[in-house]
Amino acid sequence: MTSITIRQLPDDLKQRLRVRAANNGRSMESEAREILARALAPDLPAAPGLGTQIRALFADIGGADLDMPLRESPRDPPEFS
Repeated sequence: MTSITIRQLPDDLKQRLRVRAANNGRSMESEAREILARALAPDLPAAPGLGTQIRALFADIGGADLDMPLRESPRDPPEFS
């Protein structure tokens, strides 16, 4: 493994890193490695939506043709007078 040095790191950024590391139970160095690893991780393709997954699951058994009921005219709104 190699080492890097980060120069001219603003004090407030260092303080936030220190607090974040403490909250996660890690050293600042370990926290910085975790942040870099997550930021530079390969982008994974987006997972398909739930509807797409369900459709793929049942694609082998075919679709379903449903008779759609005809729409009726809406009724008149009630009068409150």
